[in-house]
Amino acid sequence: MVKIVLCLSLVLSPVMAEACSRAVWTEEGEPVLTGRNMDWTVPMGTKLRLMSRGEKRTGLGGKNSLEWTSKYGSVVATVWDNCTPDGMNEKGLVANLLYLSESNYGERDKTRPGLAISLWAQYYLDNFATVAEAVEATRKINYQIVPIYLLQKDEKMAAPIHISLSDATGDSAIIEMLDGKTVIHHGKEYSVMTNSPPYDEQLVLLKQYAGLGGTKPLPGTSEAEDRFVRLAYYLTKLPEHPADYREAVAGMFSIMRNAATPIGFNNPEKPNISMTLWTCVSDSTDLIYYFEFTTLPNVVWVELKEVDIEEGSAQKVLDLLSLPDLSGNVSWDFSDAASLDFAPGGAEIKQ
Repeated sequence: MVKIVLCLSLVLSPVMAEACSRAVWTEEGEPVLTGRNMDWTVPMGTKLRLMSRGEKRTGLGGKNSLEWTSKYGSVVATVWDNCTPDGMNEKGLVANLLYLSESNYGERDKTRPGLAISLWAQYYLDNFATVAEAVEATRKINYQIVPIYLLQKDEKMAAPIHISLSDATGDSAIIEMLDGKTVIHHGKEYSVMTNSPPYDEQLVLLKQYAGLGGTKPLPGTSEAEDRFVRLAYYLTKLPEHPADYREAVAGMFSIMRNAATPIGFNNPEKPNISMTLWTCVSDSTDLIYYFEFTTLPNVVWVELKEVDIEEGSAQKVLDLLSLPDLSGNVSWDFSDAASLDFAPGGAEIKQ
């Protein structure tokens, strides 16, 4: 039975938006694949980066911040050279940050360990091999997310976000911060989610559509809710047993492209709709991270079994937009780089 986790994000403000999509496909005997689209109204300076084991980090959440040393290496996509919104570690754990307008982290409670939102995904990739481990630690530590702010046209905007996790077993979790409290949905039975409204309410909405429990016809607009329904529906139509591995990966890309917003399609009247900048597919079984920019007709991939993420090795970076002819396996095309300077909680990032 196909299992799906989909996450669509929406409004950042009246002048900026993120409308991303995320889906997990599991089928017995097939690789566990997580697809993700990143939608945004302006370029984000996205680069691929290799993070090594043994790196010491602080949560950058002010007083009483989380502190840890990375247990696992990872390949990540970074934005603005200060944030990890997406990636997979060497054990196959995948983390994806997406927008949720209802997120509310609450006033800073310094009795709880602080974690800047720029490090939220990296924290999980550094520390955990499975979703179950990550969920257990989240409940035990009870950390508090500290937001960053985006500046565009002299306007300051908070970035309310939720996170989704998946692993090589097909397990998944969605973690939301609502009214200052951590809300966790954990288990394969949580097969569909979207950005807004919160997860519990989305499950009710999904059941209204034909093929998913209801009678309404499949919707076709670019609204986040409609893309959510279409992805949930089309994922159930993928072959139970693809002809080969390539067809399995291509199938996930086809589903994510179905949810993508075309280049140039930014709707000023509906800022929750913005163009897709890039798509990635994480293979948690074979530890391969596929990536494509929508402005480049090339798919590249990184094989975590091939790259140097040993303790003591330098972080490595690959700027695909500066190397537009690269395609295929780029595992050895990274260059040594200084450690990523993550944005601290409360930081203001100019767009």
